[in-house]
Amino acid sequence: MRSRHGTWLRPTGVNPEEAAELLLRDLHSSTRGLSSAEAQRRLVQYGRNELTRRGGPRRPAELARQFTHPLALLLWLAAALLLIVGSTAVAAAVVLIIVLNAAFAFAQEVQAERAVEALAQYLPQRAKVIRDGASVETDAAELVPGDIVVIEEGDRIAADVRLLAGAIEADMSALTGESAPALRSAAILDVDVPVLRAHDLVFSGTNCTGGEARGVVFATGMASELGRIAALSERVVQDVSPLERQVRRVAWLIAAVSVVLALAFIPVATFGGGLSVLQAAAFAAGLLAGMVPEGLLPVITLALAVAVRALATRGALVKRLSAVETLGSTDVICTDKTGTLTENRMRPVAVWTPADLIDLERPGPATPPVTGPAARAAGRIAAACNNARLKPGEEASGDPTEVAVLLAAQALGADTDVDGREAGRRWQFHFEPELKLMSTIDRHGQDLMVHTKGAPESVLPRCTGLLDEHGRRVALDEAARTRITARVDAFAAEGLRVLALAQRSLPGGERPPHRRADAEHDLCFVGLIAMLDPPRPEVAEAVEHCRTAGIRIIVITGDHPLTAAAVARRVGITGEHPRTVTGDELDRLHEHRIAELVRDEPEIIFARASPEAKLHIADALRDQGHVVAMTGDGVNDAPALHRADIGVAMGRSGTDVAREASTMVLTDDNFASIVEAVRAGRRVYDNVRKFITYIFAHATPEVSAFLVFAASGGAVPLPLTILQILAFDVAGETMPALALSREPAEPGLMNRPPRPRSEGIIRAPMLVRAWFFLGVLVTALAMAGFFYVLLRAGWHPGAPTGPGEPLHHAYQQATTMTFLGMMAGQIGTAFAVRTQTASLRSVGVLSNRYLLAAVAGELVLAAVFVYTPTFQELLGTAALPASTLALLLPCPFLVWGADELRRRLVRWHGEWRAGRGVR
Repeated sequence: MRSRHGTWLRPTGVNPEEAAELLLRDLHSSTRGLSSAEAQRRLVQYGRNELTRRGGPRRPAELARQFTHPLALLLWLAAALLLIVGSTAVAAAVVLIIVLNAAFAFAQEVQAERAVEALAQYLPQRAKVIRDGASVETDAAELVPGDIVVIEEGDRIAADVRLLAGAIEADMSALTGESAPALRSAAILDVDVPVLRAHDLVFSGTNCTGGEARGVVFATGMASELGRIAALSERVVQDVSPLERQVRRVAWLIAAVSVVLALAFIPVATFGGGLSVLQAAAFAAGLLAGMVPEGLLPVITLALAVAVRALATRGALVKRLSAVETLGSTDVICTDKTGTLTENRMRPVAVWTPADLIDLERPGPATPPVTGPAARAAGRIAAACNNARLKPGEEASGDPTEVAVLLAAQALGADTDVDGREAGRRWQFHFEPELKLMSTIDRHGQDLMVHTKGAPESVLPRCTGLLDEHGRRVALDEAARTRITARVDAFAAEGLRVLALAQRSLPGGERPPHRRADAEHDLCFVGLIAMLDPPRPEVAEAVEHCRTAGIRIIVITGDHPLTAAAVARRVGITGEHPRTVTGDELDRLHEHRIAELVRDEPEIIFARASPEAKLHIADALRDQGHVVAMTGDGVNDAPALHRADIGVAMGRSGTDVAREASTMVLTDDNFASIVEAVRAGRRVYDNVRKFITYIFAHATPEVSAFLVFAASGGAVPLPLTILQILAFDVAGETMPALALSREPAEPGLMNRPPRPRSEGIIRAPMLVRAWFFLGVLVTALAMAGFFYVLLRAGWHPGAPTGPGEPLHHAYQQATTMTFLGMMAGQIGTAFAVRTQTASLRSVGVLSNRYLLAAVAGELVLAAVFVYTPTFQELLGTAALPASTLALLLPCPFLVWGADELRRRLVRWHGEWRAGRGVR
C-alpha cells in the first residue's frame, strides 16, 4: 500500500513471490488474468484508463462568455433602450447581431479545440493483456486493476503495474526526468522506498526499452502516478493572455466613448433638433449600436483560428487561440538542446584509445579502420556492454546512445550478433543515473571479463590501469589521467557526447560478483567513443531570424557544458565564449543572483540544469518584463511550462503531462517551428491592428451623420437611418474585416524588435489615422453624395422629407447615396490599411484574394440592399440612376490614394530622421 508520504510500504521479511501473491489476492486476480465479463464489470466500476479534466465540459461557460463580453453587454444595453422607446424592429436586429457574433466566435473556439484534440492523440492505443487465460490485444483505455499485462521491448506502458515475472529496462524520464533507462525486475523487492524508486513497479506513460515481463495492473487513469501529477497541474491558474487583456481594454474604451456620445446626443437632439425625449433616446440607442464594432470579436477569433490551423500544418499545435498573439510578443526563448536544436539521432564519429584516434566518418568501404589490440578491445566492450539490437536489413532498435555505441563496435570489427552476446553474458549491472555507469560480466574465451561503459568522470576514478598500444595493462598515472581528461574536453568542445570504456579480468573459476562495488573497481581504461547528435539543418536559419527579430535565445540543457556550448555556437546562438552555468552552480545561487545573470549576460547557457532551475529562470525573466517561451518534455518540466508565457512541449519525445501543461506542442520537436509560430503571432497582431483601424475608421461617418442632424437643429434630415447603419456594420463591414485577418505578412516583419509587454493594441497614431484621416475622408465623400442628391432634387434646409412629402423619395435616394458612399470609401479603407507604413505595391495589390472576394461580395450585398423591394422597405433605400452611381467609382481610389501619399510622407520622414541620427 502507499503511504501518505509517497513510499511503498510492505511488511519486512516477505519475499517477492509472496508479495506478488498478496497483491493478486487483494486485487482478486490471478496469473491467468481476468475474465472478459469481470473486466467489463471493473471498467464500469473504475472507469476508462484515461487522463480526464476535472470540472466536466467547459463549452457552456465558453458560450456564455461570448454573450457577456463588454462589447456584447453594450449591444444588450442598446437593445434594451430601443425596446423601452418602442423601436422593436431595430432592437430585434441588434439582438440578432449579438447572437450571430456569439455563435460565430463560439464555433471558431470549438473548431480550434477539436483540432487540438485530433492532433494530440499520443497515448498508447493498444495493450497486451491476459484475458480468459489467453494473451490478447485490447484498447489501452480499457485496462482495469487486476489485469495481467505483457510488457515487451518498445511498448509504452499504459497503467501502473507491479511486475510478477521477468525484468525490463524502463525509460522513466516521463516521471523522473532521468533519460537513462532504469532496471525494473519482479525479483527485486524494496521496502519503505519512494514509489518511483521501487524496482518491481512500472508506471503509466513510461516506455520499455529492453527486456520482457508480466505484471498486474494496480492503478489506472487518474488514480495512476501520471494521473496524480496531471491533477496537480490543473491547480495552476493560467494568466490572461496579452491579447485578451488588450481586447478587453479596447472593448471598454469603445463602451466609454459610445455611452458618452449617446448620452450627449439626447440633450443636443432634444433642445437643438426639436425631438421628443423618446425620439432622442431612440436615436441615441441607434448611435450606441452603430458605434459598437460588431465584427471585432469574430474577426479576431477567425484571425487566431486561421493562424492555429496554419501552424498545425507546420508542426506547431497551439492549444489556445489567444496564445498565437502572445507568441508574437515573445522576446526570450528558453530551449532545450537534444531533439529541439539537434536531431536526437546519435551516430559515432570517433574512437580514441591511448594508441590512436580512429575516425569513423572517413569515406570508403565499411572495413575495420585498425586492427590494433586496443581498438579490438574497445570494439568488444562496446558490443558486449550493450542492449541495443543491430541486425542486417533491419532498423536498429534500442536506446539511441546504445545504438550509436553498437555502430561504433561494428565499425571496429567487433561481433554485434545479439544471440552471441546473450549467450556469453553472465550478469548485468544496469545503467544507474546516479553512477552514470553500466557494466556486464561476459565470457571471453575461457575467462570472465567485466565490461564497463559510462561517463568519463565516473569511469576514470574506478580505473587503476591503462591498456597500451601493445594490449598490455600498465599503471594509470596522473599524466595519463590528464591526457584522457584533455581528450574528453576536446571532444565535448566539438559538441560531441563522450563515453568511456573499461574492462577487468576476473580470476578463473571465481563466481561472478553480484554487487556493483565488487565488479566496478580496479578497472583498466581502454578508450573513448565520441558521438554526434547533429544540429537540425534548419535551426541555424531560424536562429538568425530570431537574432534579426530581437529575440534572445537561452539554452537550458542537461548535457555537458562544453557540448552545449559547442552546439549553441554551431547553430549561431552564441559566440566563441558564452557564459556557462552548471546545475550545481545554479542550485547554489540565490534568486537575485539568477536574475542578475539572465539580465547582465547576453550569451548564457545553463548546462546540467534541473527542472527546478528552469522554473527559477522563467520567474527571473518574467519578473524583468520579458515574454518567455520555454520548452520541456518531462513531467517535472510541467511547473516551468505553466509559469512561462508560452510553454512549448515536445510532441514526439514529450510526456502527456508536459503536453497538458504547455500552451503549444511541437509535433516535430523542431526549434524552427517555434520561430514560425513567433512569425505567425506577429502577423496576427499586425492584422488585428489593421482591421481595428479599418473598423474604427467607419465610426466617424456614422457618428457624423447624427451630428449633422443634431447640429442643424433638425433642418438637415438624418443622412443615415439606424437600420442602414446596422446593415452597414454587419453585412458590409464584416466581410472585408474577415479578409484582412488573412493578410500576408508585411516586408521586414522579423526585422522589428519585439513589442513591449505593456504596449497596447491601440495606439494614438492608429486612432488619428482611423478617426481623423481615413474616417474624415469617408465622411466627406459620403456627405457630399448625400447633399448632392438632395440639392439636385430641389431640397433646401428645413424642407420636409418625411413619408408622404414630395421630397421623401429624394431623401431615400440621398440616404442610399450616403450608405453606398460609405461602402465605397470602406473599400478604399480596406486596401489602405493593408500596410502600416509600406507601399501597397510591396505586398501586392491583388495578393489577398480573400479581400478581393470580400469586395465582390460587398458589392453584391449593396445591390441587394438597394434594388430588392424587401430591403428597400426594411432599410428605407431607393434605386439610384446610373449617372449618380458613377460618382461613387472614384471614392475607393481617393481614400486609398490619399493614405498611400500619407504613408509615403511617413517613410520619407523616417528616412530623414534616420539620416540625421535622430531617434
